[in-house]
Amino acid sequence: MKKILVIGSNGQLGNCFKKLAADFETQFEFKFADSQELNITDSRAVENFLDEFQPQFCVNAAAYTTVDLAEKEVDKAFAVNAVGVANISEACKNSNTTLIHISTDYVFDGDTNISYSEDNFTNPQGVYGASKLKGEELALENNPRTIILRTSWLYSEFNKNFVKTMLELFAVKDELGIVADQFGQPTNANDLAKAVLKIIESDPKVFGIFHFSNYSETTWYDFASKIAEFSGSKIKLNPITTAEFPTPAKRPKRSTMALDKIEEVYQIEPIHWEISLQDCLEILEKTNE
Repeated sequence: MKKILVIGSNGQLGNCFKKLAADFETQFEFKFADSQELNITDSRAVENFLDEFQPQFCVNAAAYTTVDLAEKEVDKAFAVNAVGVANISEACKNSNTTLIHISTDYVFDGDTNISYSEDNFTNPQGVYGASKLKGEELALENNPRTIILRTSWLYSEFNKNFVKTMLELFAVKDELGIVADQFGQPTNANDLAKAVLKIIESDPKVFGIFHFSNYSETTWYDFASKIAEFSGSKIKLNPITTAEFPTPAKRPKRSTMALDKIEEVYQIEPIHWEISLQDCLEILEKTNE
């Protein structure tokens, strides 16, 4: 039975893997590690952890994701998103483990009118994106058996995210201003977890960088509007500009990613984000009953 190590198990994606693990218990042996169990910035600890479990696959879902705070906590962001990834990829190489590393659309500057392909020029605009890009580079440099999945606008029924924040605000606000001039692709973390497992099941493996999200492009304002519509909220939403909602870290204006490569290579066909959003809201509604 093949072994899968999931690092960052308390995050959104990690929790989605925990939920899916029962459906694959006859195919895979899962081991989940959170930051308390494994400090990825400690190279020896990472090496020993992989030596002990000997996984065929390692999914790195661990990341420093506080985008605005990263502008102040530069060393911490790079320690997790770059040094930590270097440690994991080196340990994976030494144990002949395939690494599947999760990255972000923030490696792009967003200054485009077309969807980014995997080989388009990267130009992160903040510390978070720069640290994630460095992690990509180190992973590919250290371990030839590396698959990088860039994703965007991740949400789920777990942890803090845009969907859950909107639902909380809808319950206490009469109206909200939502940024309407930033474009991207919402991604249900459950769909990302399923995509990773399909890659693991596929043979032979094609290594390198892939993009995965749900179809298709939208704005934060339209995303919030659908959350309101599907949840039955009557809140008034007002479209605002990025300039009207300044943040410490600059966001990509349009970081839409092309999904052709993952479809062609791994036959993974992402579903529309509105369908996945409805699925998530149904789960959250049942949870709150």
